[in-house]
Amino acid sequence: MGRYGDIDYPRMTKTGLGLGLALFLFGAIGAKVALAVSGGAIPGWERTLFFDAEWLGIALVLFSPIIFGIVLPLTE
Repeated sequence: MGRYGDIDYPRMTKTGLGLGLALFLFGAIGAKVALAVSGGAIPGWERTLFFDAEWLGIALVLFSPIIFGIVLPLTE
């Protein structure tokens, strides 16, 4: 048992990376599809949803390997 409990770091890294990629794709593809279907006018909350999903996905893809693959295993 480590300092942070019994965490499976490789699984957490892969899960964070996969979730980040899924959020990014949801935001990018969803925005394009919504614009194509609606004829170019979508509500502000949908634009915000897709934009935030893209940026949250990028952040997860970048930080999951750093946090769960490098930093936490080194501090244990």
